[in-house]
Amino acid sequence: MQKQDVRKILIRKVGNRVSLFLGGDRELVMFTGLLAFALIFSAQTWYSTLYAIIIWFGGLFSLRKIAKADPLMRNIYIRSLKYKSFYCSNSTPFRLNTKERK
Repeated sequence: MQKQDVRKILIRKVGNRVSLFLGGDRELVMFTGLLAFALIFSAQTWYSTLYAIIIWFGGLFSLRKIAKADPLMRNIYIRSLKYKSFYCSNSTPFRLNTKERK
């Protein structure tokens, strides 16, 4: 019997990369920018402009840190919200789960 050679197929990073924008999750960064933009042009005061700049840079900083920890954190959080009623968080295996608990 002949020894079969294992063929290696390279998986390029460019086709398997998470879509990030400005270092954070694409949709959340764009939504934060939209909120800041809407705050500036809806209120049109210096205070609203200052708050919008703080929201933009604070949101961008936090979204970059989240994406650095796990680029798919938003998807994981949304999935955990969907499964919240099925998988209750319990600190012990001896806890009695009831139907009222959600």
